[in-house]
Amino acid sequence: MMAAEQLSFFYKLNEKEIRKVIVNELKYYRALKVRKQNMEERKAAGIINLFPALHQADHQMEMKAQQIERALECLDATEKAIIEMKYLHVTEVNDLNVFMELGLKKGKYYELKRGAISRLATALGII
Repeated sequence: MMAAEQLSFFYKLNEKEIRKVIVNELKYYRALKVRKQNMEERKAAGIINLFPALHQADHQMEMKAQQIERALECLDATEKAIIEMKYLHVTEVNDLNVFMELGLKKGKYYELKRGAISRLATALGII
């Protein structure tokens, strides 16, 4: 019982930090998906470097995108919809619009969002 209480306390202390890391990774994931599409397009056209590359880590970035994609698959349909609407769309959407569109009550929405962020952080090895 004591260990569970300590974990709960630890999680509450770092919930904002965890959310910040996950949100940044999800926003970066959008760019990684575009990068992957661009690379595939260049490869199909037989063009290796269309733009100068300052950083060569294609395999690492591709793996990161795949792992985020896999982590998103561990969420249930509602949690995934929340994350996609809130963080993976190009336009910024506020929480009110998300829970209204999904037909959720405010408390349930925030509970699902917190749970989704926690599961993503766990799946990605952040916590």
